[in-house]
Amino acid sequence: MLTLLRTAVLALPLVAVAACHNEGPAERAGKSIDNAGQSVKDAIDPPGPAEKAGRAIDRTVN
Repeated sequence: MLTLLRTAVLALPLVAVAACHNEGPAERAGKSIDNAGQSVKDAIDPPGPAEKAGRAIDRTVN
């Protein structure tokens, strides 16, 4: 019983990570909406150099 529990505890995070790999249509649509909102915000209040650098880092990491 204890071996089964240990196996489940070790395997569950691997299954969860594997399930998050594929990006579905809702995920793409959400990102598109987020980008559109950010573009509108930038048109009203342009980002400074530090914010631009931070966004570049975020895009590289993600």
